[in-house]
Amino acid sequence: MIHLKHGTKSETRIDAPGALHHIIVSGIERKKIFRSDYDRKNFLNRLNNLIPETQTECFAWVLIPNHVHLLLKTGLIPVSVLMSRLLTGYAVWFNKKYRRHGQLFQNRYKSILCQEDIYLKELVRYIHLNPLRASLVEDMKSLDKYKWCGHSVLMNKASEEWQNIDYVYKLFSGKKRLAIKGYRAFIEKGISAGKRQDRVLSASVHSAKKNLA
Repeated sequence: MIHLKHGTKSETRIDAPGALHHIIVSGIERKKIFRSDYDRKNFLNRLNNLIPETQTECFAWVLIPNHVHLLLKTGLIPVSVLMSRLLTGYAVWFNKKYRRHGQLFQNRYKSILCQEDIYLKELVRYIHLNPLRASLVEDMKSLDKYKWCGHSVLMNKASEEWQNIDYVYKLFSGKKRLAIKGYRAFIEKGISAGKRQDRVLSASVHSAKKNLA
């Protein structure tokens, strides 16, 4: 995987159709970018419009009070264009609603270019376990129903038409029932992996950079 910052020449060069990106959006000074469920719904509504319009694929996502994770595959237009429209629109709306001024996001966002065949499953798990790691939910049963994370969609407890669940299911089984069962077991196994999984993903970034040097 390769870390890229929004707007760099590297991102423009590499962000071709089919590129897989782990996107991380953070609030400035770690402040909240979502203060209510209404804010979260607004953000998801924007994704609901932009993902199909740009033919981008989204495999995983989670909304945490002060940050967002998205796993996107570049479609019709560069992910950088999609993110610019998403974050600019949301920031303007958020500032107007709460009568605030200034920057909402820290350095816009980070983009990590990933090798799909190696890291997609691990990244889906890493992203979807965030609510549990952040203590927003108590256990897996609560995570299964947590509506601000793509995990609940894959568990068939919520619906977001813009999330590509079929692609993820096929990583586990050709039959939906078995795929859901295999996916959940994989996610649950990641709880015990904990920091080991984080180290694996971090090491992969340094490895990718070294190979490109």
